[in-house]
Amino acid sequence: MKTAKRWAPVLSACTLAVTMALVGCSKDAEQAQGANAQQAQPTPVGVIVAQPQSVENVVAMTGRTSAYEISEVRPQASGVILKRLFTEGSYVRRGQALYEIDDRTNRASVDNYKAAERRAQANLNALRVTEGRYRQLVGTNAVSKQEYDDAVAQVRLAEADLAAARASLKDAQINLGYSTVRAPISGQTGRSSVTAGALVSASQADPLVTIRQLDPIYVDITQSSAELLRLRQGLKDGNLDRSNNTKVKLKLEDGSTYPIEGNLAFSDASVDPETGSVTLRAVFSNPNQLLLPGMFATAEVVQGIVPNAFLVPQVALARTPTGQAQVMVVNAQNKVETRIVETSGLKDQQWIVTKGLKTGDKIIVEGVAKVKEGQDVKPSPYQPKADNANPAQAGAGQTSGAATGAAQKPDAQPNSQTQPKPQSQGEAATPAKQNAQTEQPATSNT
Repeated sequence: MKTAKRWAPVLSACTLAVTMALVGCSKDAEQAQGANAQQAQPTPVGVIVAQPQSVENVVAMTGRTSAYEISEVRPQASGVILKRLFTEGSYVRRGQALYEIDDRTNRASVDNYKAAERRAQANLNALRVTEGRYRQLVGTNAVSKQEYDDAVAQVRLAEADLAAARASLKDAQINLGYSTVRAPISGQTGRSSVTAGALVSASQADPLVTIRQLDPIYVDITQSSAELLRLRQGLKDGNLDRSNNTKVKLKLEDGSTYPIEGNLAFSDASVDPETGSVTLRAVFSNPNQLLLPGMFATAEVVQGIVPNAFLVPQVALARTPTGQAQVMVVNAQNKVETRIVETSGLKDQQWIVTKGLKTGDKIIVEGVAKVKEGQDVKPSPYQPKADNANPAQAGAGQTSGAATGAAQKPDAQPNSQTQPKPQSQGEAATPAKQNAQTEQPATSNT
């Protein structure tokens, strides 16, 4: 009896181990059957049907803004600045007075030339009277023909002197007008380089102020000569059709799109030898002066139309290690095929595919990562996800919930650590009592 009691726990443990092994084997068999069943079922994928269409070849090029008109205002008369007649940074109109220069010297010159003009006029009048008298006397031979000819010549010389005096007076009046420096164009003023009391000279090197016209405004775009050659070669070979669309879209430095479309003004006829690029210029309306000279921008220009092209979402196209573009398509047997394709840019976040696809090809867009060459699939029309905000919010909610749970766990742990202490002492005391009780019968038996 004692031997049977000793071996009873061992037999129970062996029986439990055998039972667990049998259960594990049955679970492995069920998982293997489930995997085989999953492999036997075709993988569902979302596809789009390739349809050829004419696509605008939009080229994105970098550029910088520049003022439509720019004028560096310099004085045309020498003197001391008496006043500055505008506010720095303000908008001025053409002809508006900007500076007032001391004009006393120029005004004295005008008075001097006015006197010279009057003197020449008086001399001419006297000579004309003399010439009139000689004309009457020469008919009666009272004066010689030579004297009359000299009187006529003197009148003509006096007329020339009067004309010269009037020209000098006009020049002096122009210089007097230069004493007031006026705006040659309408636009935005910059910082004034001089103040009242400064001495300036005619045609000096440093401008008094710079005026820029900002509405409209230019955007100077640079395109590499290699891209220009490819464009012209494509037009020559018929791969591109010539586009009459001269509209230009602009993306600003912060990634936003400028709300007003511009027009392509001209393309330079020469290549910059230092940069190897050609400059294109676009004109944009700038009523709110959002664009300022010198800003960096990206211009999207339509340079031709690609006929019989296919638009493929970016997620459906991958690159091989050698850089070739490829897409996954579903053939007539619902098996996956890999196609090497050629692209010619992007349009609305989709690749423009020019070669490698045929009309009616089923391009895999959803589930590309789950399939491979030759695998059986179950194609269905691809449905783009219209609202991607909810999954993000759900994920954020799960993350915040996990974070909240994680934050609550430390509060729960101290309670679990402090409460079990009496229980552990009680548990430790209970076996001691049981040992004492078991020892007492043993002593009584002995």
